[in-house]
Amino acid sequence: MQSDDSPTAWVDPAADHHHYHVRETIKVHTGRRTRRVCIAPVLHGLLFCALGIMHINHLRSPRVSWLSPTRVVCFYVLVLWVAPVLLHPQCLDFRPPFRPLRELEFCVMYKEFGCCDYEKDQELMAKFYNVMDNFDYYGYAKCAGSVMELLCQECSPYAAHLFDAEDPSTPVRTIPGLCQDYCFEFWTKCNAAIPLLSDNPHILKIKENQTNFCRRMELDDVDYCYPHLLSNQGLTQNLGRLQSDSEGCLQLCLEEVANDLRNPLAMVHANDGTHRFFVAEQVGLVWTYLPDRSKLQKPFLNITKAVLTSPWEGDERGFLGLTFHPRYKYNGKLYVYYSVEVGFDERIRISEFHVSANDMNVVDHTSERVILEIDEPASNHNGGQLLFADDGYLYIFTGDGGMAGDPFGKYGNAQNKSSLLGKVLRIDVDDNERGPLYRIPPDNPFIHKRGARPEVYAYGVRNMWRCSVDRGDPHTKEGKGRIFCGDVGQNKFEEIDIIEKGRNYGWRAKEGFSCYDKKLCANSSLDDVLPIYAYPHKMGKSVTGGYVYRGCEYPNLNGMYIFGDFMSGRLMSLQEDRNTGWWKYNEICMGMGLTCAFPGLINNYHQYIISFAEDEAGELYFMSTGIPSATSPSGVVYKVADPSRRAPPRQCHYDPLPVRVKSNLIKFVPQEMLIGVEPLNKNIPEPQPTESHDWHQELIDHLAEPELDLAMSIPTTATTRPPRHSQRKDRRRKEKSRAKSTPELRSGKVRLVGDEQGRHDRGRVEIFINGEWGTVCDDLWSIENAAVVCRQLGFHYARKAAKNSEFGEGKDLRILLDDVQCEGTESSLLECKHAGVGTHNCAHNEDAGVICGNSDYVIEV
Repeated sequence: MQSDDSPTAWVDPAADHHHYHVRETIKVHTGRRTRRVCIAPVLHGLLFCALGIMHINHLRSPRVSWLSPTRVVCFYVLVLWVAPVLLHPQCLDFRPPFRPLRELEFCVMYKEFGCCDYEKDQELMAKFYNVMDNFDYYGYAKCAGSVMELLCQECSPYAAHLFDAEDPSTPVRTIPGLCQDYCFEFWTKCNAAIPLLSDNPHILKIKENQTNFCRRMELDDVDYCYPHLLSNQGLTQNLGRLQSDSEGCLQLCLEEVANDLRNPLAMVHANDGTHRFFVAEQVGLVWTYLPDRSKLQKPFLNITKAVLTSPWEGDERGFLGLTFHPRYKYNGKLYVYYSVEVGFDERIRISEFHVSANDMNVVDHTSERVILEIDEPASNHNGGQLLFADDGYLYIFTGDGGMAGDPFGKYGNAQNKSSLLGKVLRIDVDDNERGPLYRIPPDNPFIHKRGARPEVYAYGVRNMWRCSVDRGDPHTKEGKGRIFCGDVGQNKFEEIDIIEKGRNYGWRAKEGFSCYDKKLCANSSLDDVLPIYAYPHKMGKSVTGGYVYRGCEYPNLNGMYIFGDFMSGRLMSLQEDRNTGWWKYNEICMGMGLTCAFPGLINNYHQYIISFAEDEAGELYFMSTGIPSATSPSGVVYKVADPSRRAPPRQCHYDPLPVRVKSNLIKFVPQEMLIGVEPLNKNIPEPQPTESHDWHQELIDHLAEPELDLAMSIPTTATTRPPRHSQRKDRRRKEKSRAKSTPELRSGKVRLVGDEQGRHDRGRVEIFINGEWGTVCDDLWSIENAAVVCRQLGFHYARKAAKNSEFGEGKDLRILLDDVQCEGTESSLLECKHAGVGTHNCAHNEDAGVICGNSDYVIEV
C-alpha cells in the first residue's frame, strides 16, 4: 500500500509548489483532509433555455422583458477571485437539479435542466388551469403568462432560493421571490390572481396594497429574484456542469456510509441482487452491510487467527483482497487474498470459500480450499488485488517481493516470467470441484513459452494496489472490460496502467515514464507499455487505484477515472479524450461553503486513502483512515457525490432482493460533519417543539446564514473555520414579526413521534390539517397507507403498518383521520379515501404508526 521511503511521513504539497499552498491544507492533528475555501467556483452545467411560449387557445401571454446580462464584479483576495453571490442550485427537496427524462410540456423553459420531472410538470399544469378557470377572457389573456411563470419557478434550478426553502427562520414561500419591477407590473395587471396562488394569510391581508405586497415578495438575496436571475450570467453560465475552481480542481462532496472500521481495504458486492456490500478489514474480518447501511453484528468472514499482520503503522501484510465469483448467486463461491506465516516463511495465500448453506450472511469457514500460495521474500509489496474480468477468469495481482528496487535475480522478479511475483496472473477456477483447483486459460500469452509460468497474463509490475474493471458507458458500452490499475512507485513516480494481455509494464527498468535501471531501460527488447498517467512524489508517494465511474446517480461523472494517493490523501481524476486517446488530469477538491450543503453530504475525509469500491448499482466509494494501523478503528467508507447535478427522480430506482437476517443489526450512525458552515443557531425556535428529532431536517436548518466574510483571511489551520456574516440580517429587521412567528405548515404534512429510542424512521403518525396536529385511527390501516407516509418522509419503503397504538397514544391531540384507504401512490393521506377530517369511530388506543426504511429486507431473529 505504501512506497519504500518514509512510509508514514506526512506530505505537504506546499513545500514543493506554492500554488498548492494557496489551494489546500491537511488537517495534521486529526488526519483529516480538506481544502481551503474556494471562493470562486465555476458554476454548474447546462445553460437555461429561453422562456418558451405556450400556445393556449384564446391566449396571448404577456412577455416578460429580459434584462441585459449584468457583469459580475469580483474582488481579489489572497490571489483568489471571489464571486458576489453564493452559487448553490438546489431544488425544493433539498437536492441538486437534474435533466428530466421526459420532456416537459408546461414549464418548457426548464426542460433541459431544473427541478421538475414530467409528473411534476403535469401537476403544475393542472394547477394553472384551476387558477385560470377563475378568469374571464380578458383576465385570461392578461394574466395567464404571468401565472404560468410564477408556478413554473418550482422547476427552477434555484427553487430553494426563490421559495426561501434554505432559510430556517422563515416558512417556505407560496409565491416565489420577485424582483421589484416585475412585482409592480404583476400586481398592476393580475392582483386578482394573488389569492388563487397563495393561501398565506399574511399575503392575503396585504394583497390590496401594492407597496406592501411587493415588499413582502422581495428577496434579501437580490441576485436570485425572478426574473433577474435568468439574465445573471454568474448564475446561469455552466449550470449543471461539474463545478471546478479557477485552477481546475473539481468540486465534489461525500456521503458517509460506514465507520469505526480497522483499516478497511476492500469493499465489494456479491452481484446477487441484494445490494449488500461487504467491507474487509486488514485484520481478517469481513462485515456485511444491508442497503440501508445497517451492519450485521456477526461477521461474514473471520480468519483473524490465520491472517499475518501487526499493529505497526504501515504494515502491508494482512487480509488484502476479496472477490465474489460472477455466478456467486448460484454457486456461493468467493475468493480471498491474505498473508500467512508457514514455519519461518511468509507467504501470500489465495483461497476459495463457500457461503454457508444455513445463513446467506456467513461464510462456511470449513469450506476453505487453498488455490495458490506464493513465498514472499520480504514483508512489503504483497500485492493484494483479486477480481473477475469480463472473460470470467480470476485475475491475481502480486507485488515484486519487496525490499527496494526489486533486487531479486539478474533482472528482478517483475521481469522474470518464471516467477509469480510482480505479475498479473490469470486462472480459471470454474468447475474445480474435482480435479485441479484451477486451470490455465487456453489463450494465456505465455502458456507455450519455455521457462515462463503459464499463469502469467502480464508482467513488469512493482506493487499494483487496487485495480478495477470498467463497466463501460451505460448506453454505448464504450470502454467495457478495460482493467485499470494503480502501480506504486519507488522513489519518483506513481502510475496508472491499463492492463493488456502479454504486455510488459516496465518495472524495474522504468518507473512511470522515466528510467529506473538505466541498463535495463536501454535494452531494445524491453518493449514495455507506458502508463496512461504518472505523477511525481511531490504530489503523493503511494497511488491507490480507483474506478471509472459508470453509476446512474451522477451523470457528470460518467467516464471519469477517480483514484487517490494513500500518503498525501489527494483525490484525482482522469478523463479520456476520445479523439486523441490522451487522458486529461484534474485534481478533486472537497466543496466548501454551500457547495456540499445538502442533507447527508460532507466535505472532508481522513487522509490515508486505502481503497476504492463500486456498489452493485455502480456508484463510487472510497475508504480511508486517520491512523494507518490494522488495529485502529478510525476507518470510514465514503460515497462520492456530485453536488452540481443528479439523475432524474426514479431513474436510478432499484428494488433489492430481500435478505434473511439471522444476526442482530447495528444501525448506522454518521459521525462525520460538514465543515465551513456554522453550527445551528440555538436561538431559532423549533417550528414544532413536540416533533421528534430529525437529523435530516437539522442539517437543512443548518443553512440559514451561509455567506463567507470576504474581509477575513482564509484559515491556515485545521481548527479554524471560515468566518461568515449573514446575508439575511437586513430582512430579519424588515420582517421581524414574520421571523418570530410559527412557520406555516401545509395541510397533509406528517411526522413520526413516540419511539422510545428517538429513531426517526418509526413512530406514531401525526398529521397536520387546517392548522392543527392530530392522529390517525387504524380501522383500515394498511401497508399501502404506511407507504404514503414513509415516502412523504423521504424513505423508499414502508416496512410495517403499526396498529393498536404501538408507539403510544396521542391523547393530547384530536383524531383527525379514520378509515383511511390508500393505493400507495398518493402524495399525502389527504388524497386517500377517508371518513372525513375529524370524523371517526375509534379511540386513541387504535392510533396508527409506521416503520419506514430504505430496504425491504425481512428480519428473522
